[in-house]
Amino acid sequence: MSEDLLRKLYDTARWAPTAMNAQPARFVFVVSPEAKQRLEPALAEGNREKTRLAPVTVIVATDTRFFEHLPTLFPVYDARPMFEANPQMAAETAQRNSTLQGAYLLLAARALGLDAGPMSGFDAAAVNAEFFPDGRFQANFLINLGYADHTKVYPRNPRLSFEEAASIL
Repeated sequence: MSEDLLRKLYDTARWAPTAMNAQPARFVFVVSPEAKQRLEPALAEGNREKTRLAPVTVIVATDTRFFEHLPTLFPVYDARPMFEANPQMAAETAQRNSTLQGAYLLLAARALGLDAGPMSGFDAAAVNAEFFPDGRFQANFLINLGYADHTKVYPRNPRLSFEEAASIL
């Protein structure tokens, strides 16, 4: 998978909204065999083979100091001091919105014709130690990207109906 495609993927996803345009997600595109070897020990056994075979694995991480970019990203209001003074609110905002951005990346990948498999079967502390030793970024979840062999992929599982998952008040 080319760097140009990965850049197009990010560029497609980056315009989607987050609270206060905070954009706390950081994406590490794990492509090289060496980087995959660094990631493998942190993976649940059931995720190792598919991650080895995927052309790209994305570490969707959260920037714990996302608010440092707010003067540029959200210039209508100086929200940086609010988050600096309230670490719990900053952590919750970062986690929620980086997850949202990861979901946008999944949708962008599908829109670009890629198959995408999100994973939470990994040791986040091990990923953080290996890829983010300074602690600023924190692994949220992983996404394998590529072009699946549809003869080996499970059929799509059922989804909850509107009545089972939603209500109108």
